[in-house]
Amino acid sequence: MAATSISPVEFAARKFDYIVIGGGTAGLAIAARLSEDPNITVGVLEAGPAALEEDTINAPSPVLKTLGTNYDWQFETVPQPGLGGRTLAWPRGKVLGGTSALNLMTWNRGNKEDYDAWEGLGNKGWGWNDMLPFFKKSERIHVPSEEAQAAYQLHFDPQAVGTDGPIHASYAKEYSKMHRLCYDTLINLGIPENRAHHSGSNVGVWTNLNSVNPDDNTRSYASLAYYVPNSSRKNLLILAEALVQEVIISQENGEWTATGVHFMHRGNPYTVSASREVVISAGSVQSPQLLELSGVGNPHILEDAGIEVKVANPNVGENLQDHLLSISVFEVDPSLEKPKLEPPGTPYCYLPISTATSEGGFEKIASKVRTLERHPEEKTKILQSRFDPSTRLGQFEYIFDLTNWSSDFQPEPDTGKKYASILQILQYPFSRGSIHIRKRSELERSEGRRLTIAEKPIINPGYYSGPGGEIDLDAMTQCIRFADKICQSAPLSEVVRSRVVPPSSIESDAELRGWAVKNTSTDWHPVGTCGMGGSGGIHSGVVDDRLRVYGVKRLRVVDASIMPLQISAHLQATVYAIAEKGAHLIREDNAGRWS
Repeated sequence: MAATSISPVEFAARKFDYIVIGGGTAGLAIAARLSEDPNITVGVLEAGPAALEEDTINAPSPVLKTLGTNYDWQFETVPQPGLGGRTLAWPRGKVLGGTSALNLMTWNRGNKEDYDAWEGLGNKGWGWNDMLPFFKKSERIHVPSEEAQAAYQLHFDPQAVGTDGPIHASYAKEYSKMHRLCYDTLINLGIPENRAHHSGSNVGVWTNLNSVNPDDNTRSYASLAYYVPNSSRKNLLILAEALVQEVIISQENGEWTATGVHFMHRGNPYTVSASREVVISAGSVQSPQLLELSGVGNPHILEDAGIEVKVANPNVGENLQDHLLSISVFEVDPSLEKPKLEPPGTPYCYLPISTATSEGGFEKIASKVRTLERHPEEKTKILQSRFDPSTRLGQFEYIFDLTNWSSDFQPEPDTGKKYASILQILQYPFSRGSIHIRKRSELERSEGRRLTIAEKPIINPGYYSGPGGEIDLDAMTQCIRFADKICQSAPLSEVVRSRVVPPSSIESDAELRGWAVKNTSTDWHPVGTCGMGGSGGIHSGVVDDRLRVYGVKRLRVVDASIMPLQISAHLQATVYAIAEKGAHLIREDNAGRWS
């Protein structure tokens, strides 16, 4: 298998047209697409190792084995008052392929309205119709047999999916009895079956796909999909274990301009230049961190960190949005068998909040939503519109699996008992947070020491905090309660014995709220920290709708951080589409400039 082999000295000496910071989900896709032009040279700097032959990454089972290892940045939030003072682990990939090498491989898209909302904020070209070609360009859907489609509800719209892109997406090869029971129960509850969940609405129940190559049952991720097939290109060079310290932003003709990058490799400093552009694809945590270290951000934060202010923009690192997760666990009939092959095929279900709550419960939350006041007003209006009782968007996501997913519940061994989990995920959070570099200590100031990217930023998602957080907590409480209704309905109720998480003694909404505070976690889907500004420009965001950083020429951000509003979906398919579109914009903007 191909591997990176260039030395840091050779890398720094090369004349690059583009430098991409971050060889992750978005970065490798961008580099692969830009290097399709043999007349340009692209360099990629990745902080982690290449690990192209690492079994714990390439094999789709067991999942989450790489978390907490040297392939993980091992970020952590600050204590969250809304979660009872708890801190949460925030895994992010520190390896070639980024978080696509660590994730649970879910492959789906948001709703048409999610992307149209981005465009509605003034970000031209980011609506559903403009994004669809880039979704299709990134993916290779493996069509199951007609027999499998009928037996396991493997439905999709063939006109809406891609069949020759780099990322393999496939249905599982085995399904348990639990899959059929959950699917039928949701249908019996009046939840519609969605036979075209990639076509602009994921609302309803359907069977999930994973980013897995079914030919050899391996994880399909950015390294194997975008880099390895193109690694022989002489104009595409990747340096692993290279820690970028800052983007070099200098004055050229009276304008701040990105001209290159300072980076470290095994303790030694290097500088590399980019004649056309620097592209930051370091993710929702480190893209804002890197901008701040380079002098772009809130002046107060930069001054406290000892960083020269080049472009004042208080939006850098703000607007943080994440999906909130809780897990219910039920004891089930011990005769149920889990498929031997991983990842399993399971039903996914996205529901409007009005479907999963009583009329009174819905109105209680909706009344708080209607009175919420927040800047910017345009984003608040979009969030409020999603709480209209006629809106058919997936406010809640439910995932079903014949496994105990709760880290807090440890079953007694050798009892023969079996457990199933329902993962409940809030899709459109009102909670808002931030990610920023920390202050320099007095000692660091006296010694003239500079903060670096290796010093982890302050991650404060603001879970369940403020008026918006109150709405999220109310919604999660109703989300948990509806999971009970699912398990008490036929035919699933025939195999469910009791609820063990939350404990069966917890019944009232007040008790469920208290439990949610102590047990809510993250689904690891942070977005928004370098959001597109739309019609508000630099007053509302960090990048424009062509992903150019406000106030700095030849500098872009292309990753999940540019999303101005959260979507109702797992992120990876959207991140690949953002990267595909970002590469298209870069090539379009630079066409003919250096001919």
